[in-house]
Amino acid sequence: MAKIKYIEHNGREHEIDVSSGLTVMEGAIKNNIPGIDADCGGACACATCHVYINQDWVDKLNPKEDTEEDMLDFAFDVKDNSRLSCQISVTDELDGLIVNLPEKQF
Repeated sequence: MAKIKYIEHNGREHEIDVSSGLTVMEGAIKNNIPGIDADCGGACACATCHVYINQDWVDKLNPKEDTEEDMLDFAFDVKDNSRLSCQISVTDELDGLIVNLPEKQF
């Protein structure tokens, strides 16, 4: 289990425990975190679970695969630290992960 902090665009923080094996997106959906729509349900077929990874964590995550890179082309205001939260599997090593939510999802 990992404690993950989701920070909305307006600065409101949600710190929740997410079970290992879930994705960062699933943790948000199961806990009603606003700002992650997850229209495709985690199939990496949209970009509505776009998040910004805190810079301290970027290099600790598995690298983006080609499909995720392609889907990020459809996200709002993509940055170097942009990820699709459906592609980040939660492990105990992610305890303390901080993700910021964009202003909107497309």
